[in-house]
Amino acid sequence: MRPIQKSKKLADVCYDIRGPVMEKARQMEEEGHKIIKLNIGNLAVFGFDAPDEIVQDMIRNMSNASGYTDSKGMFAPRKAIMHYTQEKKVTGVMIEDIYLGNGASELIVMSMNALLNTGDEVLVPAPDYPLWTAAVSLSGGTPVHYVCDEQADWVPDIDDIKKKITSNTKAIVVINPNNPTGALYPDELLKQIVELARQHQLIIFADEIYDKVLYDGETHTSIASLADDILFITFNGLSKNYRSCGYRAGWMVVSGNKKPAKDYIEGLNMLASMRLCANAPGQYAIQTALGGYQSINDLVGPGGRLLRQRDMAHKLLTDIPGVTCVKPKSALYMFPRLDPKMYPISDDQQFAYELLAEERVLIVQGTGFNCPTNDHFRVVFLPNSDDLTESMNRIARFLESYRRRHGTA
Repeated sequence: MRPIQKSKKLADVCYDIRGPVMEKARQMEEEGHKIIKLNIGNLAVFGFDAPDEIVQDMIRNMSNASGYTDSKGMFAPRKAIMHYTQEKKVTGVMIEDIYLGNGASELIVMSMNALLNTGDEVLVPAPDYPLWTAAVSLSGGTPVHYVCDEQADWVPDIDDIKKKITSNTKAIVVINPNNPTGALYPDELLKQIVELARQHQLIIFADEIYDKVLYDGETHTSIASLADDILFITFNGLSKNYRSCGYRAGWMVVSGNKKPAKDYIEGLNMLASMRLCANAPGQYAIQTALGGYQSINDLVGPGGRLLRQRDMAHKLLTDIPGVTCVKPKSALYMFPRLDPKMYPISDDQQFAYELLAEERVLIVQGTGFNCPTNDHFRVVFLPNSDDLTESMNRIARFLESYRRRHGTA
């Protein structure tokens, strides 16, 4: 038979969080090696369990979950999400503006599929959560990366965004709280992005999946609460705030000026119907999660496990010579920088391979998040304190060896 090749649409699509380095780690595990995995924010494997109340409600409703639901989702969870948008001060959201999905990831891809034609451009942050870049490319669009400034705590560079807006630009993606950097954007910056969207008639796609994973008393502002005269598509879900990654329960909210978007919304409805519906058991978890006790506050507040581990990981990393890291205000990740003079890395994927081979620690290289340089990597700080300390010590040992090999010790 002639070779069967993948679609050319996948040529510019990558997802290195589960990419070649992770595949190598899987092979090593099959050979009997124990790998410390710092690559994915998969909370359950680190002992962060979903709240019992959510689990029990899903169990009780399982007998009712075998049929298809409305293509946009069940009424009760969508009503709960509508109330949540009101709490976030997002106005004008009705039940029909809310779509449930198999995680926010499915809805992100759907939102791009419904919008983009060949040559359309979408502004995406760099670094970004790579699904955004991949979704734009897979949908026939062109991702254009705008700079997030590490020297300014990783907030978007407004001047850089302005330079990259063209007649082909359709939308801007805002990931706040941010993955991979842990940045949390101030209101003034969000208002500047809104004003640019207003001037250039852009859609704002807001990824807010970490909006409750906040440290040091920080608060989150939903960008859709700042205007009602442009179109916002906001994404959220249970994966992170409620430690329910495997339930695949996410949602998408259309708000703002919906009148000019009638045809686009029709496209969203069409795609929602084509996939029939989101999984029903996961839908049953949403109302309980949003209305119940918010146990995430115990994890991120004073004495909370996530706060303690963030502080521990940050200190251990920045104690390593040549390693700097903006301390995250939110989310589950750190995005440290390696001084290029001490660590002359020309291929950061190879760097990640070497760390894995020598120290059995799995990270994701910075270019996997569309970072333009080879001097960053992302780690999760989810392992328990002992494993987290061990992993950071291994990274420190590897970097010491790296400095000696390259004569920069």
